[in-house]
Amino acid sequence: MAHKRRYWLLKSEPGAFSFEDLLASPKKTTLWDGVRNYQARNMLRDDLQPGDGVLFYHSNAKPPGVAGVAEVVRAGYPDPTQFDPGDGHFDPKSDPENPRWFVVDVRARGAFEELLPLETLKGVSKLENMALLQRGQRLSVQPVSPAEWREVLRLGGRGDLG
Repeated sequence: MAHKRRYWLLKSEPGAFSFEDLLASPKKTTLWDGVRNYQARNMLRDDLQPGDGVLFYHSNAKPPGVAGVAEVVRAGYPDPTQFDPGDGHFDPKSDPENPRWFVVDVRARGAFEELLPLETLKGVSKLENMALLQRGQRLSVQPVSPAEWREVLRLGGRGDLG
């Protein structure tokens, strides 16, 4: 049975890795590493699949917002940074035989003409149930409904990437 395309919002601090960094990466592709939350890890490991759409969100920024669109190009596999003592995401308790943390590969599809700020999203009634806008929602990996996906792309002027 074919995978039904799903949609996600992935958060990154632009000072650590921005959408511009993704666009500048070889083949506009990178692994989404460093996630150290079990709920977000489970989604990376079990749910994100090649072909799924990604809203690339700049968090901890002024202002925070959606910078562009990407897609998942490789399903979950062990995060190599968990085994590298020289990496800031090293986890000495993670075992290569039973890895604790996972990544997916994502490829940029297109930038928004300008950042779509969180404040703008909050004012859109079609997005009122979006996980990003729920109080206390801080996960770096969040599901997005097909209707939310279409609305955010429309607001960002990139309906062509739907």
